[in-house]
Amino acid sequence: MRGSLPIEIVTRFKVPLLILGAALVYGTVGYVAIFGWSGLDALYMTVMTLSTVGYREVHPLDAGGKAFTISLILLGVTALFTGLGILAQSAASGELGEIIRRSRVGRRIEQLKGHHIVCAYGRVGRAAVEELRAHGVDVVVIETDPALEPLMQRAGVPYIIDDPSDEDVLQAAGVARAEGLVCAVDDDAVNVYITLTARSLNPRLTIVARAARGSTAVKLEQAGADHVISPYVVSGSRMASLALRPALVDFIDMVTVGPDLRLDEIMVREGSSLIGRTVESASEEYAGVTVLALKQASEEAMSAPPSGDAVLSPGDLLVAFGPRDALDAMEA
Repeated sequence: MRGSLPIEIVTRFKVPLLILGAALVYGTVGYVAIFGWSGLDALYMTVMTLSTVGYREVHPLDAGGKAFTISLILLGVTALFTGLGILAQSAASGELGEIIRRSRVGRRIEQLKGHHIVCAYGRVGRAAVEELRAHGVDVVVIETDPALEPLMQRAGVPYIIDDPSDEDVLQAAGVARAEGLVCAVDDDAVNVYITLTARSLNPRLTIVARAARGSTAVKLEQAGADHVISPYVVSGSRMASLALRPALVDFIDMVTVGPDLRLDEIMVREGSSLIGRTVESASEEYAGVTVLALKQASEEAMSAPPSGDAVLSPGDLLVAFGPRDALDAMEA
């Protein structure tokens, strides 16, 4: 998906375009060299002949001129039928439809801003995409395996079939405008390279990377990953938690994926109605909302539970629990 639609069309129809270009040169040079016409008259006659417009000749043609014009017409017809053959073949094989589809996806990606990029659409990547989209986040997937294309098409997610470690591919996915990137490739070395490349392209990007081996976690953090996750460690920890504290796990699931209640982060942005208010007064205004933790912009550590007298400022981060609508209103 690196090429744009015009470039792909030019590449696909290279042969008929070359024939057409040769016909333009052949006709123009021929009318000038053989019949002594001016360059403009020769070009005009050539274009008029190839386009089959049907105006009268620029200059009267003798038998030789008519024979030369017939040869020019044959070149034009050859280019036309070659192009039609390529067009029919592309349409029958589905290649033309695929080119158009990729162009539409490319335009859709170009319009995204503040989206998340997920590298790889395996089991981990699919779970990440589903979770992000469940929270209303726009997602772009970069996947190397064309066999997974039907899954992405059914999911309706914009995707690029290419190498996610390639700088041009990340640029095509809109990494400079993205808010976050998930490295879910099942190869630690590739995830390190993706992290390095993405970080250099967007220093503000939040990068979450997958690490199959514990020793890779440090390398990913050094490469620029904000968070490193090991699916095996997470799965094992969850299984142990279910065995020891099943009610707690059920509660966490309810507040993270439930339709009504949610545990969420709320950033206090410039212009927010929360600025200048205390944690206690902010909680009281939004029914059912409880602020569980606060990380102030001026502090390194997060306080949990926060002091009710703490005054909120731009850049502060709240961890709050409550009804989805109330949390949305609080963040607005």
